[in-house]
Amino acid sequence: MKGIGVAQWKWGSAAVLLVWGCFLGSMARAQAGPPSPTVQEAPELENQTLLGVKYNNKYEMYGGPAYSHFNGGPSLVDGTNLGGFDIQGTRWFTPRLGATVNLRGYYGTQAVVPNHYGISGPFIFEHMGLGGLSIRGPKNQHAALNFHALVGASYGIFSTALNPGLVPPQLGMFNNSFALATAMGGSLDLNRSPKIALRLSPDYLFTNFGGGQQHEVAFSVGILYRFSRGTPGRQPARAGKRK
Repeated sequence: MKGIGVAQWKWGSAAVLLVWGCFLGSMARAQAGPPSPTVQEAPELENQTLLGVKYNNKYEMYGGPAYSHFNGGPSLVDGTNLGGFDIQGTRWFTPRLGATVNLRGYYGTQAVVPNHYGISGPFIFEHMGLGGLSIRGPKNQHAALNFHALVGASYGIFSTALNPGLVPPQLGMFNNSFALATAMGGSLDLNRSPKIALRLSPDYLFTNFGGGQQHEVAFSVGILYRFSRGTPGRQPARAGKRK
């Protein structure tokens, strides 16, 4: 009987411990609760505005204020800084090759040689009409690099503010005349949308007023607008005729 009592005590104790362990386990699971949701990082948003930049336009127009450093006469040591405008239009025949026409105007005052006429800084201006080839270089959705070589004529007016009877050479300047002009440079287009871009356009200008050669540094900044989104140099496919 004594052995039976000891065995019952052992089995009873084991049962109590098992029940107590299950109870504590259920309480721990209840306190832990459901796992906290994982915080997912928001996906990086792409610039949807520039997804449509394909450089498949046929025509574009550019315009903006311009700057030029010009020497208005053969006897003048110092040049002058002129301000004005720069307007360009381009027809793209292929995605990389186009023809450009360009109108420019530069205006300002020019320091002259010492004189007894009381004239120190007469007003001068220069107008240019140019045309040539444009090449579209490296590009992506954000920007494009272009190059151009233009040639044409420049017309300089140097007698606007002179006293009656005076001619520009008396003050060291050129006579009013036409001159051959060329522009070598390009542009950086910073896209704001498929049709609109901010253009930065530096140029090196050559003119030959007075039979000599003038070297000008020019720069302009303005807005570029692309007109057509058709593919340059390609005609739309025509639907076949039904029999």
